[in-house]
Amino acid sequence: MNTVRKSETNKLKRTHLYYKYTGFYSFVGKTLKKAIVPLILLVIALVVVDTYLVDFGNLFTYITENYAPLNILIVFLASESLLGLVPPEIFIAWSNKMPEPLVYLTLLATLSYIGGIISYFIGRWIFTLPKVYAYMEGKMKKHLKQIRKWGGFLIIVGALLPIPYSLTSMAAGMIHYKFRNYLLFGLLRFVRFYLYAVAIFSLL
Repeated sequence: MNTVRKSETNKLKRTHLYYKYTGFYSFVGKTLKKAIVPLILLVIALVVVDTYLVDFGNLFTYITENYAPLNILIVFLASESLLGLVPPEIFIAWSNKMPEPLVYLTLLATLSYIGGIISYFIGRWIFTLPKVYAYMEGKMKKHLKQIRKWGGFLIIVGALLPIPYSLTSMAAGMIHYKFRNYLLFGLLRFVRFYLYAVAIFSLL
């Protein structure tokens, strides 16, 4: 038992040193700093707009009464599959005005997860197109290098932080990152949605 524990401890130490010397911790730290500031600004903006300009409660009530939930969910899936064009926080706020907020929040998280899978396979398909391959390799070279270097940990960062998860998923597909591991790490997308919902639901 002691030998097994010692082996596991040594493995953790080696993993820690690897991520330390390759700059992973520094990258995560910088990403967090970049992500936290926009998130705080977004929360402040929501509060200010809700207080002085638009009553979000009435706005989302209007949306739920005039637009079919299926249409909104389809728009969200399209957004999560194509570079995260619309911030998911808007849809999380919308789910709070539905008859069963937790059910719709879970649907959103599931669609975001599925959208990431679609992005993953878009990434794999993109690398079969020579011209697109050359373009993406140039534009996303640094991101792809980080994916190759850090693998699952970067997918975790993409799943949890307020950055376009679609980009991380697409990059994972481009380098043919192991799909089973991608699916496993991507489950943290659900954690992100539930945590953000706690904050957003309390504001609206």
